[in-house]
Amino acid sequence: MNGLELISFQIISAVGTARSMYIEAIRLAKEGKIDDANKLMKEGEEIFIQGHHAHAELIQKEANGESSTITLLFMHAEDQLMSAEAFNIIAREFIDLYSIIHK
Repeated sequence: MNGLELISFQIISAVGTARSMYIEAIRLAKEGKIDDANKLMKEGEEIFIQGHHAHAELIQKEANGESSTITLLFMHAEDQLMSAEAFNIIAREFIDLYSIIHK
C-alpha cells in the first residue's frame, strides 16, 4: 500500500466514523437527549479533524511539489470528507431545532 492509499484510508476511516456519530447525534436529539447529542457531536468533530489533517498533509505535499496521482480511492476519500462536513452542519441544525422542541 503506497502513501496515498494509506492516507486515503485514514481519511475514509476517520470521517466515516465522524459522520456516523453526527447521524447518531441527530437520533439522540430527536429523543430529547440534547446533552448526549452535543457530546457525541464534539467527539465526532475531534475524529473528523484526524481525517482533515490527513487530507491537509496531502495538500501540503502537493504545495511542496510532490504531486500525487489521483485515484478513485482518493476521490472517494474526498467525497466522504465533504459528506461528513455537510452532515456536521445538518446535525447542528437538527440538534438546535430539537432542543427547542424538547424544552
